[in-house]
Amino acid sequence: MSVKNPSPVDRHVGTRVRMRRMMLGISQEKLGERLGLTFQQVQKYEKGVNRIGASRLMQMSGILGVPVSFFFEDAPSVAEVSDDKLPTPGALLVVPGAIQLLQAYARIEDPALRRSLVHIAEGLAPAAN
Repeated sequence: MSVKNPSPVDRHVGTRVRMRRMMLGISQEKLGERLGLTFQQVQKYEKGVNRIGASRLMQMSGILGVPVSFFFEDAPSVAEVSDDKLPTPGALLVVPGAIQLLQAYARIEDPALRRSLVHIAEGLAPAAN
């Protein structure tokens, strides 16, 4: 029996759910209660282990106060998914300062300014291997 790894897109959507939940200061337990789920199910969604269905994603978008498209912002492209070289997005959230940076980024309303910030960060960071 083989273990199926989460798809990069499912991991990305789950990471965006986790990021928004944490930005709002909502626990997994509280989000689970609002969704009629256990916190364990929320954990599985956030890790991408369980795929989030369309109606559940709509429900989450209402609770978390974002459009459904928020969960797919900067999602990996088909080419990136096929390369399977993506870092684990959830692992990036434990880097000191990552949540604060994401919170500040989310408050920037101008998409051009957001892109500029990403370009600055990419310029400052060492090249990925």
